[in-house]
Amino acid sequence: MKENEDYLKDLKDIKNMMERSSKFISLSGLSGVLAGIYALICAYFVYSNVYLNKSLWSPTESNIQDTYDNRVLLLGFGVATLILAISTGFFLTIRKAKRNKQKVFGKVAFQLLYNLAIPLVIGGVACLLILPYGGIIFIGPLTLIFYGLALINASQYTFSDIKSLGLVQCIIGLVSLYFLGYSLHFWALGFGVVHIIYGIIMYRKYDRT
Repeated sequence: MKENEDYLKDLKDIKNMMERSSKFISLSGLSGVLAGIYALICAYFVYSNVYLNKSLWSPTESNIQDTYDNRVLLLGFGVATLILAISTGFFLTIRKAKRNKQKVFGKVAFQLLYNLAIPLVIGGVACLLILPYGGIIFIGPLTLIFYGLALINASQYTFSDIKSLGLVQCIIGLVSLYFLGYSLHFWALGFGVVHIIYGIIMYRKYDRT
């Protein structure tokens, strides 16, 4: 009986070693929760500063002030949220990587970042290109879709749950394109609420083990 237990333990150790060498397993669920909170705060400030009518369910199409100043303001809120989310995620990931005895700047981590960055950079450039032409209403759906694609693209180098999150973000982005007048609501749902739910699940599933 003890031999069987030792054999199973050895198999588990081998599996863990293989996973550590091929996947980056130090992503923090807590960083997802905090990123979601930052997104909800950002959505509130955009709603407060860019919307004409303060009715929560007024559609964006007839309610948004699409001016140069508001485009700059929207871009500023978005960049600030991104910096906060990345900084928090980087700090918590380093802490978890040290706990897992995994290199933060190893080959797998760079592969993860590279595959994540390709769709994100393309999406960011696309948003910047359409913004001067009154495309402010498309920013929410496009960022959701390209972010979802980035997660799907990078999921092979980390937890499989990341792929599911990416698919959810893409679906929300596509639905947002159909209900274009409520793009801010869907943006808050995808980057805010879904991130918080995902972060809690990841924290309970991986961070506490």
